[in-house]
Amino acid sequence: MSFKAFLGATLAVLAANWCLVCCDITDGNSEHLKREHSLMKPYQGVGSQWDFGGSTLVTSSYVRLTPDERSKEGSIWNTVPCYLKDWEMHVQFKVHGLGKKSLNGDGIAIWYTRERLHPGPVFSNNAHFHGLAVFVDTYSNDETMDRSFPYISAMVNNGSVSYDHGKDGRSSELGGCSADIRNRNHDTYLAIRYSKGRLTVMIDVDDRNEWKECIDIGGVRLPTGYFFGASAATGDLSDNHDIISMKLYQLMVEHTPEEENLDWTKIEPSVSLLKSPKDNIDDPTGNFRGTPLTGWKVFLLLLCALLGIVVCAVVGAVVFQKRQERNKRFY
Repeated sequence: MSFKAFLGATLAVLAANWCLVCCDITDGNSEHLKREHSLMKPYQGVGSQWDFGGSTLVTSSYVRLTPDERSKEGSIWNTVPCYLKDWEMHVQFKVHGLGKKSLNGDGIAIWYTRERLHPGPVFSNNAHFHGLAVFVDTYSNDETMDRSFPYISAMVNNGSVSYDHGKDGRSSELGGCSADIRNRNHDTYLAIRYSKGRLTVMIDVDDRNEWKECIDIGGVRLPTGYFFGASAATGDLSDNHDIISMKLYQLMVEHTPEEENLDWTKIEPSVSLLKSPKDNIDDPTGNFRGTPLTGWKVFLLLLCALLGIVVCAVVGAVVFQKRQERNKRFY
């Protein structure tokens, strides 16, 4: 095979893998929708498969966790424990109110935890939770941090760490991104994917039907048998926090025999990191440096490596040819 043909074949394989990565987030195939863990209009499961508390109001169009009023707390929780090893939750939500920018609060949290309907100071939930939380924080409590709000972050906890609301959870977050989700003329979306120890959070806030990566981190261990939920809170500042839908999809993933035989209900929530979560206080990006590469980064890395090999081969050939011509002059 000529080098040109080899290069073309290699790029074709890389492109194919790249397409697979792009399609990794589920397209919402109803075949894999788990209705017992999903909240959808007209919210017929509320009262049987979903419980709610606090200021939560269920209408035919949305579930309002808090109204645009001070000191309100509300939540809604799935009553059915989830035993899926690999899953993806799509949340359609809306945060809106009369308050101007930076004069609104506090935000929404999406939960996958052992406890349910356990009120507390963290967006109306327990600070020492067991499991996973994804926070959509709309108000900055720590003015010393150079970070744009609203801000989305994730945290895994085994009950030993308390979410620090005064620092916006900076010391315990796994990563995050800023997202302009408030007072949009369209609904905003959040996708939380957990598969083979990898947590990925994607957002769609521009009404383009395109997912944008927010968080991607490996080494995450979450047990089965926990509950999904959503909660929100207001303080001196307020907003309407609405959940339009929460749709859970089962991901069809193969596991090793060892993984299949493991009692997933006994797994302790944890994250394998190259540095402590507390070190994240000094990380201005808000992301762990030790996280694995994402699909598009792998593609670019392989492409750069391939181009480097081509350049080296061309330079080597030119140098070799020059030396051959120089040697001929001495004969």
